[in-house]
Amino acid sequence: MRKAFLIISITILSLTGILIYINWKFSFLLLIFIPLIVMGLYDMFQSQKTIRRNFPLLGRMRYLLESIGPEMRQYFVETDLDGKPFNRLQRSIVYQRSKKESDSMPFGTQLDVYQEGYEWINHSIRSIPFSQVNENPRVHIGSSQCTKPYEASLFNISAMSFGSLSKNAILALNNGAKQGGFYHNTGEGGLSPYHLQGGDVVWNIGTGYFSCRTPDGKFNYDEYIKRATLENVKMIEIKFSQGAKPGHGGILPKEKVTDEIAAIRLVSKGQDILSPPSHSAFTTPLELMDFVKLLRKGSGGKPIGMKICIGNKSEFLSICKAMVETQIFLDFITVDGGEGGTGAAPQEYSDHVGMPLRDAVAFVYDALNGYGIKDQIKIICSGKVITGFDIIRNLSLGADLCNSARGMMFALGCIQALECHNNTCPTGVATQNPDLMKGLVPEEKSVRVARFQHETVKSAMDLMASAGIDHPDKVDRSVVSTRVHLGKTQTFEETYPEIKTGSLLDGSTVPNELFKVWKKASTDKF
Repeated sequence: MRKAFLIISITILSLTGILIYINWKFSFLLLIFIPLIVMGLYDMFQSQKTIRRNFPLLGRMRYLLESIGPEMRQYFVETDLDGKPFNRLQRSIVYQRSKKESDSMPFGTQLDVYQEGYEWINHSIRSIPFSQVNENPRVHIGSSQCTKPYEASLFNISAMSFGSLSKNAILALNNGAKQGGFYHNTGEGGLSPYHLQGGDVVWNIGTGYFSCRTPDGKFNYDEYIKRATLENVKMIEIKFSQGAKPGHGGILPKEKVTDEIAAIRLVSKGQDILSPPSHSAFTTPLELMDFVKLLRKGSGGKPIGMKICIGNKSEFLSICKAMVETQIFLDFITVDGGEGGTGAAPQEYSDHVGMPLRDAVAFVYDALNGYGIKDQIKIICSGKVITGFDIIRNLSLGADLCNSARGMMFALGCIQALECHNNTCPTGVATQNPDLMKGLVPEEKSVRVARFQHETVKSAMDLMASAGIDHPDKVDRSVVSTRVHLGKTQTFEETYPEIKTGSLLDGSTVPNELFKVWKKASTDKF
């Protein structure tokens, strides 16, 4: 192709010269062909890209087609059940509910109900009229040591940082939370003015201690008190890890770090902001309990919790042991599944690190129950939760309430363009580009966020009523069934058998499947 390109180029230039000789008006052809020939010559002599070197000019088409591949698949190739990480049906139900359009579907399910992994709710002959259930139940969060407990909604906005998301996206989310009466988790990127528009806030404090750090990255108690005591801040969440990149630490590319973001996070500009993989304010489970006590005091008695993607089970049991030993309790634990999303993460972390949500929620519930402290602590779960059924499934496994990040992004207008990490999000959701950001009007999108949340909770309560359940607290592991394989199904009660309350307090009653990790757990180290 290199020789062919040279021959074609010489031929085109010769023919163009003849045409110009006949009539000078053909000179405009030089403006077309000369830049293309120069590009082809550059391709021939550059050494970084083999395709372009071997196929001058023509090879560029390969990179163009590759760059628009996701859009081509999404609009012209995908079926309703294709698309990752969310298929078209899942995205559509969010769009419909956020716009308050009909979310009914014709002609029956498109899912293969005989496929391994298919799940359903076991409805009841004694189903309850929807009018007899609370359409918007509240969940009490606050242990016996919490003096300012919080009444949370069943469905809330999961952790998404300002910086990863645009200013307009944060404004829309917070105003949506205000309109709908649910909370908005800040993400680990710090507490910004855009989080303080009147919506209830859960302040997420990660390993970088953004908005409450010293210049060298350590925890700053004075800065913490200034923000933790704000009226809109209802709860504090210590972030250990997130599902998309557990054990790695958050990443904000330098392209997204503006002067404003640097000031909010209390960091310097001009470089990628990388959160450390672990905390420096504590190093052992016992020290964590002291930190929890300190945060509770500094906030004036507000609920203090933690966010974690489960990895080594023994480490979580160590935290449970420390709570029992010190009698200092977390008020809530947010369990993030390995299927959780993020704006930027190494692929191996997203694909192969962290326990999936269902297994993690069941384990956390059993651990807390096994140590006899579940009554003190609420379990919040996040990880691809976007429908009423997703909420019921997680409640069935042991969760008390749910968070959603990507569902709320869809409500904002996200089209799953997969450009979150490039600062080129076409919908203005995950970008700091002012021109792209302008497309997202907070006043319009906040209404959609509130609608989506309301309709999803309503759907969850409708499903509960069909199962003969009038309150989320009564959802247990008998409510949801799964197809194991053709001819065999199980309820979650069979798949994840519960352990007895208090059975992890005494070594003689620990279930066999947990004995090794229980024995390994220590309050002196994670």
